[in-house]
Amino acid sequence: YNWCTSMKVFFIGFGQAGGKIVDRFIEFDNRTNGSSFRAIAVNTARTDLMGLQHLNFEDRVLIGQTSVKGHGVGTDNDTGAQITFDEIDIIMNAIDRKGIGDTEAFIIVSGLGGGTGSGGSPVLARHLKKIYKEPVYVLGILPAPEEGRLYSYNAARSLATLVKEADNVILFDNSAWKNEGESIKGAFDRLNDEIVRRFGLLFRAGEIGQLGIGEMVVDSSEIINTLRGGGISSVGYAISEVINSAPVEKDRSFFDRIIGRKQIEERRPEDKLLGEDKTSRILSLVRRAMLGRLTLPCEYTTTSRALVLVAGPPDDLDRKGIEKAKSWVEENIAGVEVRGGDYPAQSRYVAAVVLLASIADAPRVTNLLEIAKETKATSERIDEENVLKLDESIEPLFE
Repeated sequence: YNWCTSMKVFFIGFGQAGGKIVDRFIEFDNRTNGSSFRAIAVNTARTDLMGLQHLNFEDRVLIGQTSVKGHGVGTDNDTGAQITFDEIDIIMNAIDRKGIGDTEAFIIVSGLGGGTGSGGSPVLARHLKKIYKEPVYVLGILPAPEEGRLYSYNAARSLATLVKEADNVILFDNSAWKNEGESIKGAFDRLNDEIVRRFGLLFRAGEIGQLGIGEMVVDSSEIINTLRGGGISSVGYAISEVINSAPVEKDRSFFDRIIGRKQIEERRPEDKLLGEDKTSRILSLVRRAMLGRLTLPCEYTTTSRALVLVAGPPDDLDRKGIEKAKSWVEENIAGVEVRGGDYPAQSRYVAAVVLLASIADAPRVTNLLEIAKETKATSERIDEENVLKLDESIEPLFE
């Protein structure tokens, strides 16, 4: 029952944060008996690559051995960009060895505050787009302010370049997800789980399993068409327990493995689906996903296109509810393109994912650009002869 029409994604984890997240995506794919994800990890630091647990060793690519000898580039994203440019063939050969097969999209995953991923991702995105016809997306992790002004400066420079090179940049803002009093290092594992849960569910949505296929299928073309406008995007997510659900097998359903045991155990009583008809419950869940904590807090009314996915037991999915939810989203965003559908899965839970594409107002991004301008004004002038330097204009990203 593992026929698969879900989105075939080729992940490239760039730098420390990107490598760890992609390693988690592969763990997720293995745990859910999937075959949708191919992946490699690229880094200038040997120890970061050695620390990965689920990627095959031949899929871990060390670059910059001559210049930095496997010790990384620190927070120098100009060096990260230069090494990537000089050794792009090494990365492309690793992709060819893995084979792109029926890949429908490349997703570069990187932390935007450091050196390797922040500097190298725009160079790689540009190169991939020259060679392949498939879209190239970036899943970028924004540093929290307490990580330091240099990280914010790097993120702003990298982001300003990425929006020009990638087909879309989906952001996850660490500062919006870190709990009060929690250290950044202590939060990383939890935040990575949040990322994989949302995007893992989205990219596996078209899968045909034991319960068949949804009435309104969300396949790869729906996702690609939603992201096609470029710019910056964000994702919302909400989950509710079904009270009168049928028993789930002892080893937990595929869907419950996606959302994670810890996620299930942390549900609050008010998160249960109570008292309303199916149509109203679906609408309520989608509203919670869009109005709750997004991967990048933003003014959702400035969204150009959106996609709504509702997953859970077939008896608790409702076509009318999904249509009403799509209409509600359309009424509340700037654009008129809202796609959506359902994903039947054996579970005690119903989840909603809302992809808000090409947003025009995100205070955190605006703040990053301001920090970058101030930092640039007080820092030494960067070598103008470096033809690979990241965008230094730090112009507003939202016109």
